[in-house]
Amino acid sequence: MRTDHAPVRFDTKIAVVLRDDLLTWQRLNITAFLVSGIGTAVPEVIGQPYEDAGGVRYLSMFRQPVLVFEAGKELLRAAHARAVGRNLPLAVFTSDLFATNNDRDNRAAVRAVATGQLDLVGMATHGPRNAVDKVLKGASMHH
Repeated sequence: MRTDHAPVRFDTKIAVVLRDDLLTWQRLNITAFLVSGIGTAVPEVIGQPYEDAGGVRYLSMFRQPVLVFEAGKELLRAAHARAVGRNLPLAVFTSDLFATNNDRDNRAAVRAVATGQLDLVGMATHGPRNAVDKVLKGASMHH
């Protein structure tokens, strides 16, 4: 019998992988951009709106944890290839996006580069736990 206090275990995983040579501000900024893609593409990961005891309402957030990993450039490239191969929802952030400042230019910068040539600095994915674990093989939890 499940109680309201029983731990919740999710069948899916939301994960962000960041390149291990980024500055702190870059890691935070990239993570925010990447997870916004997951929230829009996979609406079932969004929970209900929040409300405090005073009746002030707040926006909905993910209903499950977002796990953040780090990896070297080659491991990030391999994780990207595995995620693409498994057809998982995927958001990417490339080094070219540091030089742009709007969505139109961001999309153009990604479109200009072949899949295998993207200079990835981060990616986010969502899917069944085991599939995401296989995509992230070798990456370590961010610290």
